[in-house]
This record gives sequence, C-alpha cells and structure tokens, in this order.
Amino acid sequence: MDNPNVRAKRLLIPSAALLWGFQFAFLNPALALLLVALFNATPAEVGWVLAVYNASGFVASLLVPAYADRKNDYLRPMLACGVLTLALSALLAVSTSLPLAVVGLIVLGGPAGVGSSLLFAHLRHSGAGATDVVNTRAIVSFAWVAGPPLATFIMGALGNRAILLALGAVAVLNVGTTAAMISRRRAASVEDRPNAHAEEDGHPFSKFGVAAVVFAFVALQATNSAAVSIMGLFVTQGLGVDVIWAGIALGVSAALEIPALFLIGRLALRYSGRALIASGCVAGIAYYAGMAFVSNPATLIALQVLNAWFFGIVAGVGLTLFQRLIPRPGLASGLYTNTRRVGAIVSGPIIALGSTTALGYQGIFAACAALTVLALLVIVLAGRPSRRMPPKERPAAPAPTHDAIA
Repeated sequence: MDNPNVRAKRLLIPSAALLWGFQFAFLNPALALLLVALFNATPAEVGWVLAVYNASGFVASLLVPAYADRKNDYLRPMLACGVLTLALSALLAVSTSLPLAVVGLIVLGGPAGVGSSLLFAHLRHSGAGATDVVNTRAIVSFAWVAGPPLATFIMGALGNRAILLALGAVAVLNVGTTAAMISRRRAASVEDRPNAHAEEDGHPFSKFGVAAVVFAFVALQATNSAAVSIMGLFVTQGLGVDVIWAGIALGVSAALEIPALFLIGRLALRYSGRALIASGCVAGIAYYAGMAFVSNPATLIALQVLNAWFFGIVAGVGLTLFQRLIPRPGLASGLYTNTRRVGAIVSGPIIALGSTTALGYQGIFAACAALTVLALLVIVLAGRPSRRMPPKERPAAPAPTHDAIA
C-alpha cells in the first residue's frame, strides 16, 4: 500500500500544475482586453504595457529561480508567487489608473508568473523522472486548452472584472496547495530520494554546448509562435476560406498535444531524450513543409497531428533536456521558459522575411521548416560528448539511463 505522503504528493503536484496553468490561461489572453475595458488604454498603450510586462517576466524568470537555487528551496518562492498573484488581481480589480496597473503588472505580475517554472524546478530537485515532468507538463497544457474559453465565458456572463475574481480564487488555491506541499516536503523528500538515481545528468556540457541548445530551442519556439500568429491570415488570405478554420486547426493541435505529452512520457522510459527530440523536429519539418503546400482545410487539419507531436516534444522533452544540461533546477526551468518569450520576439522577423517571398504566407512556413532543420542539427551536434573529458570525471560504470542525452 502506498505511503500517505506519496498519495498526497500524487494529488498535490497535478493540482498545482492545473492551477498554475489556469493562472496563465486566465490572465495572459485576457490582459489586453482588460487594459482597454478597465483602463481605456489605446492600442499603442496596450502594446507597450504588454512589452514591459513581458520584460518583467523575462527578468523574474532568471532572478527568482536563481534565488531559489541558492536557497535550495523552490516551494517557498512558489508560495510567494501565489501571494503576488492574489495581490495583482486585487490591485487590478480596484484600480482605475493605467499607470498604477502598469506598476502592478511589473512589480507583482512579472514575479508571480514564475510559479510554474518553480514547480518544475521542485519536481527536478525532488528526484522526479522525465516521465513525471512530461506528464505534469501535459496537465498544464490541458489548463491552456480549457482556460481561455472558460475565461471568455466568465467575462461574457459576469463582466470583465469577474475574471480578476476568478484569478484571485485560483491564487488562493495555489497558495493552499503550495502550503500543503511545504508541510509534507520533509516526508515526501525521504520517499523520493531513492528514485533520484534514475535520472543522471549524463556527460557535462560546455557553456558553448548549453548556449547552442538554448539557441536551438529559441529557434524552435520562434517557429511555433510564428505559425500560430499568422494562422488566421494564412487561412483567410492564403487558402481563401473562413477564419473559423484557423480556430479549428489551432484547437485540434492544442487538444492533440495533451495525449501526445502523455505518450511522450511513456516513450521517455524506452528512448533517449535526443531520439525523442529528433522525432519532434522531424515532425516539425514535415508539418511546416506540408503547410507550405497545403491547399484545403481538410489537409490543414490533418497536418495538426504532426504539429501536436512537434510542440509536445518541444514543451515536454525540451524542459527535461534543460534540467539535465543545467545542474541548477531553478535556472534550468527559468531559462527554458524564457526561450518561449525570446522565440515570440524572433518570430516577428520570421514572419516579415518569409511573407516577402514568392510563396507569400506559405513562405513563412517554408522559413520555419528551414529553421527547424538548423535547430535539429545544432541539438545533435551539441549533444555529443566532449572527447577531451578526463576519464576520471565520468561516472563510475553507471548503467545507461533511459533518457540520457548522449
């Protein structure tokens, strides 16, 4: 029979993942609408407010996890993130001043958004395997699928400010689950430690190798961001069909990503991380290449199977890869999170350059395919062990782990 602490952990971790996923799914898609509806922000003001808010999140994703690494404690900073989320929702609910709202988003919102990264850092620190991390990421993806429609329903039925009340309720639940995890941390740590040997970091990477992998994942995230951003225009102007097909395509891809992540978690027990990442990149190349020549909605929807596998690999295995390459769990999770933020910035030039080709919007997908090929080559080359490593630095005759990078 399972130890009560183990059973509690099995409930607390998925609950925390779902709640942190809902926090982002409630706030981020609705933020621009809230700025206009509650603070009368102009389109230009919305643009720079989102820019400084995301910049705050970028900095916080590096500083807060680094602090947690130094303290060797990820749960207390995660608890603080929940409290900051509650404070932010209260501030936005009572404020009528745009400058005050901006200060709140920078000071409270940026650090509050680090909670999800800290959860994955805690998983790694407590000895969780790649399968656990990927399965937990699947729960976050489910929240992202269900969250935006639920937020839209709440705002439509109860008014715009009601989403802030919902966000505050999620924050209270986040604080509660994190407090429960803290209270059980010592017992849970004892239970988890025997399994910690199942995950080895493999051979150490040089700083150049780690930087190369970061570059590759920025490229992969950029292709996904670019493809999502122009889907509506591609469907209406490229294919000449109703914009609803863009929503269907994105919805199908997001829905398929969840079972894909659970399948990836099982496959991680049998195949190496490099092999899974290679499969994801190949699927991404095939998806983007297919999108460059797609001519009807049926093919568009069918191709989303490849897209779901591609991004499931990037989101799930990519996170575990960073956690193995970088010995500090907080920094690893925070750095991985920021590859998506930087990728969103890089997607702008991809869209601008790709759309100027003779293929038009299809040219953007062709550019994404080429960039995915480059990212795959970089990851494969960066994953090779250093020949100059002294033998004494290698582990003493370990059995190969299921998800070793090399």
